Amino acid sequence: MSAADAVTDVLGELHSRFAGVREGRPADYIPQLAQADPDAFGLALVSMDGHRYSAGEADVPFSLQSVSKPFVYALALSDLGLDEVGRWVNAEPSGEAFNAISLERGTGRPANAMVNAGAIVTTALIPGTPGAAAFERILAFLGRFAGRELEVDEEVYVSEAATGDRNRALAYLIRSAGTLPFDPVTAVETYFRQCAVRATAVDLATMAATLAHGGVNPVTGESVVTAAVAAQVLAVMATCGMYNASGDWLLRVGLPAKSGVSGGLIAAGPARFGLAAYSPPLDATGTSVRGHAALVALSQRFGLHLMNNPALPGSTVTLATTADDLPTAPARGPERALRERVGVVAAQGALDFTAAERVLFALDEPGPDRTGSVVLDLREVTNIDSVALAMLHAGLARLAHDGRRAAVVDPVGRLGPPGLTRERTGQDLPRFASREEAVERCARVLAERD
Repeated sequence: MSAADAVTDVLGELHSRFAGVREGRPADYIPQLAQADPDAFGLALVSMDGHRYSAGEADVPFSLQSVSKPFVYALALSDLGLDEVGRWVNAEPSGEAFNAISLERGTGRPANAMVNAGAIVTTALIPGTPGAAAFERILAFLGRFAGRELEVDEEVYVSEAATGDRNRALAYLIRSAGTLPFDPVTAVETYFRQCAVRATAVDLATMAATLAHGGVNPVTGESVVTAAVAAQVLAVMATCGMYNASGDWLLRVGLPAKSGVSGGLIAAGPARFGLAAYSPPLDATGTSVRGHAALVALSQRFGLHLMNNPALPGSTVTLATTADDLPTAPARGPERALRERVGVVAAQGALDFTAAERVLFALDEPGPDRTGSVVLDLREVTNIDSVALAMLHAGLARLAHDGRRAAVVDPVGRLGPPGLTRERTGQDLPRFASREEAVERCARVLAERD
């Protein structure tokens, strides 16, 4: 148990809240997808520091389907640049379903890379190299976003290829307009294999987090695409990723997102996190019913809408260490705690969801076994929003439940009076107190409690 598990608790609450939803049904136009467990439901979040949180069936593998589209679009942009890709695929919302004939009048260009027509063209644009065929490059690229090697679900691929006549028809129609640069048969077969690549909700959250992190995978540290490409992909996801429900999604959730008919759903908070959900039953737009409900609730609960004013990313946690220079004391009685290595976590600036998550994770770090006392120094914090406040209270309560003593240096008293952080935990320290004085005072308070 740890302070950062407060984030997992929220995912668990949402999982419990929506697991019983029975609306929707799994996609059946691809026979293999119809066999998915309708009760499967997983949620995952990956922070910009690479911390991974999950609830439910977040480690169950499933085929990416249309969730693959933003990442293949990123590969095309990386290979060819925005202007060249834009010659073949537009970037305008279609306002239509994922498999609609959304072609620009006069040119035949697909509306965007998120609808099937545009995704087929995007896949066709990926060049092979002397060392790797086009699909091998796509598979490796998807794996770099996920932070591990991925594989194709061959049964899904065979099922999709056997029933994919509409996608073949789209490819031939685009070809007839002169806007498909390569053979339609090859393009569609590669597209089917791309959609059949298998991953988990945790993988998808990592992939979304990589886009949110300016193209750098926060788990592996690898730079997968440039920040410019990541921004371009997120822009198209925000306006087109949810098909004919994109406007309503952006209005209510406020995050770039992409859905898939296997039940996968991703969303990205730039410079904040990547989110993913998995649940096969779909609504009329082809989006996971439970995933949609959970991400709406999560966005509202944590104030994640892009149009909100988040805390600036950066060095929220300015110190996460242990204090070795406290005065020694007898090994018995209320002074015993002064002989422990007391963890110190100092924060600064404005705290929102992202900043609070960093603080919670840092609270778990001091000490080799994560069992010692900890002091949270909030003297340089300028503001704590309601979401961050609730998270800090939950995280500190988790430390107490796990038997760890905690104190807060908070001269302004922003963290409030609940049991764990009452007076005599540093709130009454003068503003000019040094960190060493604050730690010693808090350690003595903690010792008196023991």
